[in-house]
Amino acid sequence: MLIRQVEKFLRTHDMPATKFGRLAAHDPRFVLDLRMGRIPRAATEARTLAWMASYETAVQSTETKELVPC
Repeated sequence: MLIRQVEKFLRTHDMPATKFGRLAAHDPRFVLDLRMGRIPRAATEARTLAWMASYETAVQSTETKELVPC
């Protein structure tokens, strides 16, 4: 289920649910609605998962740049 992946993402990145919703789905209530049982369309779920993956990639590349000495 999408909500499990989203909740794990929120804990991992210490991100508020409303911020995630604004960034990933352009809806600050997105996570709150998922928690209440909302089932997103397949396209919305795919787009959200893709956004989470791109965020992970960006965070990892930022961490890698911080570790490389200049």
